[in-house]
Amino acid sequence: MSKSVVPVNIADKLSQFSELWSQKKVAVLNDYEVKLAKLKGEFVWHTHEDTDELFLVISGRLTIQLRDADVVLEPGELYVVPRGVEHCPVADEETAILLLEPAGTINTGDAGGPMTKAAEILN
Repeated sequence: MSKSVVPVNIADKLSQFSELWSQKKVAVLNDYEVKLAKLKGEFVWHTHEDTDELFLVISGRLTIQLRDADVVLEPGELYVVPRGVEHCPVADEETAILLLEPAGTINTGDAGGPMTKAAEILN
């Protein structure tokens, strides 16, 4: 199987979509997916019982609400939400993020609901 020799240009990928809270898969790393998303507003409180979730802010500002504290991320900062920890991402301004999580991870975790969306492949 031939591997791609073309790097992923994050700015180019982000320019290809405008939907908010819609994850776009841009690469695969072993059994993990590298995804981009644009956020604005508040997501849903949810938990991923079986996996940690890495958030890396590319632009904007992201607050990850936890039940006992908030984590505020600026561009270039990342935070790993440990498995089983309830959290709720909030972005007061449009924010671009990179996510790293196991393939097939549901974006709303155990919460489900109308914001549940499968990650789309972005070519």
